[in-house]
Amino acid sequence: MATRTLADLADYLRTGPSLADTLPLLVPLLHETGGIPIVLGDILRAATRIVTQQATLPWSEETRQAVGAFHEAAQDVTDWHVLHWDVRRLYGQFGARPADSPGR
Repeated sequence: MATRTLADLADYLRTGPSLADTLPLLVPLLHETGGIPIVLGDILRAATRIVTQQATLPWSEETRQAVGAFHEAAQDVTDWHVLHWDVRRLYGQFGARPADSPGR
């Protein structure tokens, strides 16, 4: 269901809505503590823990590669959390304030 919602949002954004309509949609997606990068990173770390705890020992090469890939991807995607600053800068440039910004 979540991926369907994101796909619907992508379809909507491809229609070229106004920036005023687009920025509010990006705020929760890229929120610094609860946005997609943080949540997806948490999901990948949790999946890594499950594999490392439940995979048959000794690990196969495929298991080692999957654990490494999940671990690396979790860090990479979490690093994207800084995109929330770009959304804030766009709000600042266009004279609006995101709903979750200080001073509201």
